[in-house]
Amino acid sequence: MNDRIEPATLAVPERRVIQALFVIAAIWNFAGSIPGIANPSGMFAQEFGRDLSDPVMVAVYRGAWVTSFLYALGFLLVARNPERHAGIVLMGGLGKALFAMNLAWMYLSGWTSDFAVVVIVGDAVFVTLFLIYLFRLRRAGFAVL
Repeated sequence: MNDRIEPATLAVPERRVIQALFVIAAIWNFAGSIPGIANPSGMFAQEFGRDLSDPVMVAVYRGAWVTSFLYALGFLLVARNPERHAGIVLMGGLGKALFAMNLAWMYLSGWTSDFAVVVIVGDAVFVTLFLIYLFRLRRAGFAVL
């Protein structure tokens, strides 16, 4: 009698789609974070349509972009091994969801430029795809939490 339990696996085509998703998510984050780190005042002006000149606020805003850069590195880890790094996706997805909601509120309040809509929609799409990934991972037998 064989009582051995087979390990959970993702089908190869599904795994490749998931890997591509997280490479694209990393590129999305790098596309914002690298310019935001290199020129926080310029990125702030593009997103909010106003100057950022206070050196303390420049440092704070740059720090927010460093966080986005770290998320990008995390998404690359997920792309490398999507079965193992659901926690990174939970953290990154929650960060994207909260950021998109806050930015949407700021946009509706008239505090941002129309460029913010691109960020809001992009992050909302990624949050949706991350949720699908987490459900597919769970369905394949992997622990998500």
